[in-house]
Amino acid sequence: MLRACGGTAPAAVPALVRARLARRASSAAYAAATVADASSASSALEELAAERKGFAKVVLKKGKTQIFRDGSPMVYSGAVDRIIGRPPPKSGDVVLVADGTEKPIGWGLYNSVSMFCVRLMQLEEEARRDPTCALNMETLLEARISSAVNLRKSLGLPSANTNAYRLINSEGDRLSGLIVDIFADVAVIASSAAWVEKYREEIQFLVSKVNGISHIKWRPSADILKEEGLDILEKKEPASSCSTVKVMENGIVYLVSLEGQKTGFYADQRENRHFISLLSKDQRVLDICCYSGGFALNAAKGGADNVIGIDSSGSALDLANENIILNELNPGRISFVKGDATAFMKGAISKNELWDLVILDPPKLAPRKKVRVIAPLDLEDLLVII
Repeated sequence: MLRACGGTAPAAVPALVRARLARRASSAAYAAATVADASSASSALEELAAERKGFAKVVLKKGKTQIFRDGSPMVYSGAVDRIIGRPPPKSGDVVLVADGTEKPIGWGLYNSVSMFCVRLMQLEEEARRDPTCALNMETLLEARISSAVNLRKSLGLPSANTNAYRLINSEGDRLSGLIVDIFADVAVIASSAAWVEKYREEIQFLVSKVNGISHIKWRPSADILKEEGLDILEKKEPASSCSTVKVMENGIVYLVSLEGQKTGFYADQRENRHFISLLSKDQRVLDICCYSGGFALNAAKGGADNVIGIDSSGSALDLANENIILNELNPGRISFVKGDATAFMKGAISKNELWDLVILDPPKLAPRKKVRVIAPLDLEDLLVII
């Protein structure tokens, strides 16, 4: 039984979700029959859109088509010449994306506010080969999430020594704006696109079907979603036993806070952390902006002589110190320091301290030029110091 992180059982799948998912079979069969008869010169999506009606068409400027045919899923507003359709599409609507001759190259989800006015979901060539998902977001979601699960299985995830991994990696799994990290029996879903919020119930339902998942945590990126036209405040859920979760990655145990940065743990850095363990034997290692100690712990496990991690977050370092205990590491060989990274490095220079291996994985402190002036850490200065 799926339980929310507040500790309560979720309501039954809403009728709207059941109805949307129930349309898959009839819609897929209809799509297959329609496209099968289309000639090679015609557009599969044009055929389907003509029959189903109601789809606006976003026409690209001349010379702006190839980048999207090549796989870029985010159609920026500057690439759009005009929009055909009355009434005009609303945010979240399925739209066709067409070249300058108005021939569809794919379809996606429209946003009237974002700088990315369409997130492409499927190309024309794909719709022709397999029309079952064409112009149908519910069916496409199920197919893409299933594909992501199967891909991870082929990579041996989860395994006996790794139960923390990224199940859905946004554009990498062709679901731009959606990230799903798995931490043991908890799935943390990070939303950074308006369409993800629109299909929240469907996404939660499909993720809940993944084998071994008992809890779901929804983490909307409020600042990014505001740029998508949504004002969303991340709801504070009641305290529960799953505010933290113990996981394993490559045999190393971590305590993950589900209220921490991003999804709570940087699951996409798994291979890099393992690589550090291979470089660290007999080395003195410094991990700057260490968060909960991922790189530092791998260095210690890899046989480093001495490891120091530094971070400005006390709560992150509480996790890091707990992770030392969980992995039964010698606290005389690995330690964590709370402080400003630049100040720490300046102090190290004055003391003539040296390290064999330095890891710098800073947070995104200035995502846009206009906020750079207020960033608390000047990374350029820090790099010069290092």
